[in-house]
Amino acid sequence: MVSLMEIESATKELSLKEREELLVFLAENLRKERAGQTPPPRRFSKEEIESWIAEDEADMKSLRDAS
Repeated sequence: MVSLMEIESATKELSLKEREELLVFLAENLRKERAGQTPPPRRFSKEEIESWIAEDEADMKSLRDAS
């Protein structure tokens, strides 16, 4: 088995194109392995979102007023 440090060292010898191909390969494999493992997207009501925005705007106003 090859260690992560050995893999990292070996990738430095690859060309830019080869490193890009390796990155795509790893991303595709991670995506396949994690398929179905991620939780479903969370749903927020319009009211919740508007409340967060209002809170953020109030915080921004407080910061501006303090300076």
